[in-house]
Amino acid sequence: MKKIVVLSLFSVVLMSLVDGFINPGYGAKSLIKVFLFLVLPIVGAGYGRSQSFGNLFTPTGKKAVARSIALGLAVYGGIMVVYLILIPYIDLQAIRVALEEDLGVNRDNFILVALYISFLNSLLEEFFFRGYLFLGLLQRTGRWRAYSISALLFAAYHVAIIGSWFSPVIFVLAMAGLFTGGLIFNYLNERSGNIINSWVVHLMANLAINTVGLIMFNLIP
Repeated sequence: MKKIVVLSLFSVVLMSLVDGFINPGYGAKSLIKVFLFLVLPIVGAGYGRSQSFGNLFTPTGKKAVARSIALGLAVYGGIMVVYLILIPYIDLQAIRVALEEDLGVNRDNFILVALYISFLNSLLEEFFFRGYLFLGLLQRTGRWRAYSISALLFAAYHVAIIGSWFSPVIFVLAMAGLFTGGLIFNYLNERSGNIINSWVVHLMANLAINTVGLIMFNLIP
């Protein structure tokens, strides 16, 4: 347990420094994230052969995936409803400027970035936070400790990314949503023993956020 928590905390803290202070550009940041969230956990798990990832990508049946798709669609709709409610309190122009200046994400490349975030980045985060961290802890410690540690680190990881985007109230709501989302993803993985179902829901959540991004960059009305 200790090795998993220490390595996960190290990766999250280092990635937060990259996101919040170094800002090397989106391409370089993505490569660093692949190393910290994929390569390092695989190497760490392989050292002493303490953890296997063989079943993480094995589907548990069409019904389970269908339920995850339905939940993902509900999450997509819920995020869009929340966006419509909170839009008077969100400064999309400020977020757009931050993305352009800090990461080089702009109207010309946003669709490619959005596709990466929705499909690949979500899978990378599911592997790290649920496949490596949550399922690894679930085998070694109490159920609620595994739930709380993984969901807390999942939310904490996003602090450096979105911390400057919102007012304090909206930021707290976003953190609560991320923590709750982490718990839901954990539950899906505990039932299935893989990360396919939680990845489907995570993908749909990212699609909703990127839909807001398309509106922000005036790519859709």
